[in-house]
This record gives sequence, structure tokens and C-alpha cells, in this order.
Amino acid sequence: MSAQKIVLDNSMPKTLCIRLNGDWLITAGIPKVNEVIAQFTQPKDIQQLTFDTSGMDKWDSGLAAFLFHLIRECEHKHIGVDFQGLPSGVQKLLTLALKINEKAPTDKTEDNSFFIRVANKVLKLIDGILSLLNFLGEIAVAFGRLMTGKVYFRWDEFMVILQRCGADALMLVSLISVLVGIILAFIGATQLKLFGAQIYIANIVGIGMVRVMGAMMTAILMSGRTGASFAAELGLMQTNEEIDALQTLGVSPVEFLTIPRILALVIMMPLLTLYADLMGILGGFIMSITLLGLNPVEYWQHTQSSVTLSNLWVGLIHSFVFGIIIAVAGCFHGMQCRRSASAVGGATTAAVVSAIISIVIATAIITFVCQVLGV
Repeated sequence: MSAQKIVLDNSMPKTLCIRLNGDWLITAGIPKVNEVIAQFTQPKDIQQLTFDTSGMDKWDSGLAAFLFHLIRECEHKHIGVDFQGLPSGVQKLLTLALKINEKAPTDKTEDNSFFIRVANKVLKLIDGILSLLNFLGEIAVAFGRLMTGKVYFRWDEFMVILQRCGADALMLVSLISVLVGIILAFIGATQLKLFGAQIYIANIVGIGMVRVMGAMMTAILMSGRTGASFAAELGLMQTNEEIDALQTLGVSPVEFLTIPRILALVIMMPLLTLYADLMGILGGFIMSITLLGLNPVEYWQHTQSSVTLSNLWVGLIHSFVFGIIIAVAGCFHGMQCRRSASAVGGATTAAVVSAIISIVIATAIITFVCQVLGV
């Protein structure tokens, strides 16, 4: 088979010409590369390999695969290969295959130094902060246009997003809030029973859930659920160039995609927080009257007396701020996503992490301000 399809010509010094004859089809049979290599590697003075395809009739991917393996063997033996004698289609396939299989260039030793790594991190952080400020500015302009009625987005999509941010999350919020109320009641009972003051569990659960815990637990759940969803959706749209298409049509992606999501989460977060407060108090109530033996009526009276409107408003302010943080984090990382599948996953992770960190920081700031104001 090799003798029929391959003829070796070593007439030129240090150059070996391979003449390819007949049909080079997978169905017709392709010579093995090792057999061909064994025929021309005996002379040690061969430095160049050329091809002559004047006698070749038909070819398919079998020829490209054969030549690819042949070229790789020649590279191991330090023999140069000239593609000029091959058909143009084969040359393009080989160029593409060899380019894909090239090893990624290794970083220089000096690029791994400590100061360069620190400088790269600082520059990356500065770029991220500037991008965030620019994004916040675009959101502020878009909300200004929204007040004047000039923002365009689909209201039917807004209603779908509103449902995803609200009704679809009720079961998860219910479960976590009830468990948090039970945990608060159990922790309070552990200490208060030493003084015979178990009835004040109602105060601990009520104030804790209404003032901070209800809003914070809801925000953490929504950051992992809805914020990650926003980042993944917008990241995938960025990967599929849908956002570029909107810009080409003259539609602002911030107005069309970001504003509905921020509005939906800002509207639903206070409502979900109120629901979480109720479920948390219910969890503490169930724990107290079943396992701790407290009087239900007395427990309810202590809850009413301890939970004031000021506590309720503090919790609602928390939820409002958390809604903005979660929506902005999800949309920002989604819009900044690079165009690859791994980048979408990275944007989703970054959205959740940055939202949770911002929620904790915002909670500390609001708590400090309320302490200073005496609220």
C-alpha cells in the first residue's frame, strides 16, 4: 500500500520529497505513519521534507490526519516540513490543527515576582472600581429617564421577573425563617432559663427577626438565588452577543435589562422581609409553647409589646438597601462577563460573593448609624 500511494525521492541533498499518488480516502485505506517514517529516517542528513501531489486524485480528512501525525514525527526528529506542494485545503486544515495544538506560552520568570503580582492585583482592583462607578452612573441616569417616562423595557418581562423575585421564593424563605426563629428561641432559652425568665424569649425572637435577622437571612437567600440568576442570565446574553445586538439597535442594555431587575428586587425585598419576620416569630412561638412550655397568650403579648414600629422600619430599611445591593451586584457582574462558559460561572460566583460581603458591611453600617441616632 505504501509503495502504491507513496514514492520517496531523495535526489536532492538533505531534502526528501514524498510523492502522494492515487486516492487518499479513509475508505480506500491510509498507510501507517510508522511504516513511512521507517523508510526515510535511515539517512541522518535529511533536514527538509517536501510533498508532490501531482499524482493524487481524491482526498478527505484521512489525508489530513496522516500528514498531521507525519509532521509531528518529523518535529520530534528535527526535520523541517514544507507544505507548498499540498492542496490549499489540506494546508489550511494542517495550519489550523497545528495552531490549536500549540502549547500556551509560559509566563516569564520575572512576571512571577511578588511586586508584579501585587501591582497586577491593584490595577485590576482599580479597573473594577472604575467599572462599578461607571455602571452606577449609568443606572442613575436610567432611573432619571425612568422618572420622566423615557425608559423603554417590556412590562410583561418585568412582571415575570417580579414573580421570580417574590412568589417563587416564598417556600425557601418560609423554611429558613422558621428555622432561624426556632434557633433564636432555643439559644435564648439556654441562657434565660438560668434566671427563670424564659418568657423573654418572645422579646429576643421578635426584635431579632424584625430588626435584622429577617432582612439579612432573606437577603442572603436572594443573593444566592436571584442575584446569581441575574448574573448568569446577563452573562449568557453577553456571551451570545445579545447585549451587543441591543446596542446596535440603539437600545440601552442598562435601561432594557438592568432597571427591571433592580425595580423588581427593590419592590419584593421589603415584602419578603415582612413575610420572613412573621415566619421567624411563628418558629419561635412553636418552639416556645411545645418544648419550653410557655403560655401562648403571654408569649404573644410580650411579642406585641417588644416589637415596635421603629424596629419594623429599621428592618425595612435593611431590606430596601439589600435589594439594591443584590440587584446591582448580579447585573454588574453579568454585564462585565467575558464571552466564555467559564466566565459565566465566574461572574455568577463573583455576584454571590460580592453581594453577601456587601450585605454584611451594609448591616454593620446601618446598625452603627441606628445606634448613634438612638433608634
